[in-house]
Amino acid sequence: MNINYADNNHLVLMGKVTSEKRFSHEIYGESFYIFDMEVPRLSSTQDIIPVTVSERLIPEGTLEIGKKVLIKGQFRSYNSYENEKNKLILTVFAKDIFFEDEMESQMNTEDNKEPVSNEVILTGYICKKPIYRQTPFGREIADLLLAVNRAYNKSDYIPAIAWGRTARFCQNIEVGTEVRVTGRVQSRTYEKKFEDGTQETRVAYEVSIGSLEVINEKEDSMEEKTEEAM
Repeated sequence: MNINYADNNHLVLMGKVTSEKRFSHEIYGESFYIFDMEVPRLSSTQDIIPVTVSERLIPEGTLEIGKKVLIKGQFRSYNSYENEKNKLILTVFAKDIFFEDEMESQMNTEDNKEPVSNEVILTGYICKKPIYRQTPFGREIADLLLAVNRAYNKSDYIPAIAWGRTARFCQNIEVGTEVRVTGRVQSRTYEKKFEDGTQETRVAYEVSIGSLEVINEKEDSMEEKTEEAM
């Protein structure tokens, strides 16, 4: 069976460059770089999202701080081993990048709606039991972890957060259920506390869910994926 894995993970981001590019890694002679991108929310805040891009998509001098860019790609994860511990790293992987003079022709507009500036659509499996909770002000929240299949027997493990009625619904979803979510990539700062009493400000990245649809109920084949993600 032919599977188009690109359909599992589709992302559009529009914003401006906020950092110099920095070397990430090299594969078969092709170098990849990371830069930070500021993407505005509907509120007065912004998300700062790391973007991984091939050198082939960024000719010299095109990726300047303050420049507006449109990214089409995927939200991906990989494991980083630091101090003998496994850490999940999340990044936007750019498949195409468009600069200001190219953006208008690439933006998705329908029925005079505003162009999409931050949208990700994922199809994957619930690979950990969703964690449902309420804030002190009574706001309902559910934390999810999705396993999104990629080509070459790889998977991206994407944390996501649901709100309100969607959060309430998620608390009863079983591990192994296949879902499709639409939302946006967001950044969030938090304080990491260590055993010696010190703490460090860190940034987490996740998908803020706007809508969630169950595609298939729990499948036994997901048991192995669940253990891999933990």
